[in-house]
Amino acid sequence: MRGRWLFWIIAANLLVLVGLAFAYPHLMVSPGPVVAAHAEVGTDCFACHKPWRGAAATLCIQCHALPDIGLRTTKGAAIVPSSTQPRLKTSFHQELIEQDCMACHTDHRSPRLAQQSRKAFSHALLRPAVQQQCEGCHQKPTDRLHQEVSGACQACHRQDAWKPATFDHAKSFVLDRDHNTECVTCHKGNDYSAFTCYGCHEHTPANIRAEHEKEGIRDFENCVECHRDPGVEPEKSGTKVDSGRRKKD
Repeated sequence: MRGRWLFWIIAANLLVLVGLAFAYPHLMVSPGPVVAAHAEVGTDCFACHKPWRGAAATLCIQCHALPDIGLRTTKGAAIVPSSTQPRLKTSFHQELIEQDCMACHTDHRSPRLAQQSRKAFSHALLRPAVQQQCEGCHQKPTDRLHQEVSGACQACHRQDAWKPATFDHAKSFVLDRDHNTECVTCHKGNDYSAFTCYGCHEHTPANIRAEHEKEGIRDFENCVECHRDPGVEPEKSGTKVDSGRRKKD
């Protein structure tokens, strides 16, 4: 008899706790305050969560329309750029392969509980067709080198980390004062996988052929194999390339 009463007491307590969890979820099970932007729904857990299933992306996009994310507020007002909130050139959220808001975002400030499944943004979350369109989301660097470069960020940078950059021009060809020119002069169409030395000074195919054959040189397509540093006599110490194309490691 005593055991039966104990069972009913425990069951009643559990029912009360479950009822309180539904009636006051922000007090009973909340991992902590929400971010300031969501303060107005801070006590309405079911504005973002589905019972027994946790936060749901379908509820997120009821307030955050995908085309407006980063560009407009949930009220439709344009986001004014600032030092802490620059305007995005495009709402890249439209290009995600799946609508999984919680893959990158969390509202609560209690990291151990709320951020267990959160991971840093990965470009792999974007559709392959837009993964190389860096300037759609990123501001172009303003230093002198990048002013001369148009596109092809992936020639020097990786998507998992912007730095360190992988390309050191001096290892392929030293840009001395006589070769301090725009990138497109040697890399036609800003294609950094290929180069040409023709078109400057006496560098024409006919003149190059005549000069090199006079010296007994038959292989003169790969200029930087011998002419890596314009200020040094050829010593065949340049980067190995094949017919004007850099070999990949």
